[in-house]
Amino acid sequence: MQTTVVGNYPKIPNRPRPARLRQAINRRDRGEITSEELARIEDEVTVEVIGEQIEAGVEVITDGQARWDDDQTYVMRRLGGVEIGSLERYLDTNTYYRRPEVTGPVSWREPILVRDYRFAAENSAKPLKAIITGPYTLAALSLDKHYGSREKLALALAEELRNEVQALAEAGAPIIQVNDPVIVFNKDDIDIFSRALTRMLNGVQAETAVYTWFGSAAGILPALLDLPVATIGLDFVSGRDNWEAVKSVRFDKKLGAGIVDGRNTRIESIEQIEESIRRLSQSVTPDRIYVNPSCGLEYLPRETAFEKLKRMVDGARKAEPVAA
Repeated sequence: MQTTVVGNYPKIPNRPRPARLRQAINRRDRGEITSEELARIEDEVTVEVIGEQIEAGVEVITDGQARWDDDQTYVMRRLGGVEIGSLERYLDTNTYYRRPEVTGPVSWREPILVRDYRFAAENSAKPLKAIITGPYTLAALSLDKHYGSREKLALALAEELRNEVQALAEAGAPIIQVNDPVIVFNKDDIDIFSRALTRMLNGVQAETAVYTWFGSAAGILPALLDLPVATIGLDFVSGRDNWEAVKSVRFDKKLGAGIVDGRNTRIESIEQIEESIRRLSQSVTPDRIYVNPSCGLEYLPRETAFEKLKRMVDGARKAEPVAA
């Protein structure tokens, strides 16, 4: 059993430190500092959030996605054939993203995430996994003005982003996690989702994972278990049906167990976390469980996210001897 995180971490620091990154972005937008100066501050914040994850005791971390405006535009704006459009609400949250508009054939031109991964790995004493948004979610949350179908767009994105996944593997990423949550809202598209993800990960020489959140995978979990990934990430907070879904199948992959609420400031007790792990251990052996929040943590105040990770780690440690 290992502890990990799903992706992003709050960019705004604990009080009373100033929100340097937000201020720097605003200053860059006003032309008061250069993009290079902003990148230096992004580096500093990345080191901060890596340090907080490690201090909390998390065993497999991420770079916190401090450079990402949102899960869609950071990757899409760097592809050919894409423009960034209007501000749209992200699923059922109170956060927003700039909707990518696909105006021509999508094309991968150069590594997008490799420099970020290498910088983070060099500044982490813990294993660090690379994060990339999945082709189905990118297609579903984009405005397609070229392909004429979600299927064609998702498969085209998968074909191009396979280059990015391979570049991350060559850069030494031990785990490449694909965040592809929208499928739990569009379960009828599971065939498109499966073909796109399989195309994207074809031939990659690294441990791979696919994570979902904000809903249940009930009804499509058997198809997810057929995917060429080592780990399936499920949200057991918003997706309450996932508890029964996991019990109903032979879960022969690793489970990313989203049992700590990444959207609610209420901090779970160590005992609650321990009990959730025990319950899951009846369906998935503890050595195949990653204990993690239900989603990324950017919806929370930074001090709350840190405390939740500490509790999560303590709960996992307390559960392990019982589960074993």
